[in-house]
Amino acid sequence: MSQKLAKSAQSVQEALNKAGLVCSIAADHTLQVGDRLKIMIDWARRYKLMRLHFAAEVVLELVGQKFPDIVKTGAHIAADKARIDFEWQDSLAPFIQILQQEAQNIIDLNQDIISAFSDEGSERRYWKINTFSQVPCGGTHIKNTQEIGKLRLKRANPGRGKEQIEIFVDDRE
Repeated sequence: MSQKLAKSAQSVQEALNKAGLVCSIAADHTLQVGDRLKIMIDWARRYKLMRLHFAAEVVLELVGQKFPDIVKTGAHIAADKARIDFEWQDSLAPFIQILQQEAQNIIDLNQDIISAFSDEGSERRYWKINTFSQVPCGGTHIKNTQEIGKLRLKRANPGRGKEQIEIFVDDRE
């Protein structure tokens, strides 16, 4: 078994959890079985994704509470913003500022975010804010609502009967 530390940097193309972590890297890599690796995570990027993910969770829960018949059709978390897609015949534009303020109020409460298993055997997880809600979610979450920081929402209309809320957070680390 080789004990050398691989010197060349390789970007992970994909990471899957299949009975352990499986990462894919470029086909032209020079790694060999047994090579020692140093794994580095871009923490600033990861932390922003975590903040955006949880901000989107709060907004989605608020939307669901205000509009029980709305249907979530998709979502995406990117490094610059999060997005939630809905099937909805009416415009969400009149409610964006209210949703933004209500979400910011929850954020500003400085509440701990509990992440735990509802069923450890089947790995079902949830997050919970005691004064707000408990929601099933297997994502990676921040520890406290204030970590989200300043929130900004923007409404988009990608087509007839479709509504989209874009979520932005401030650039802190």
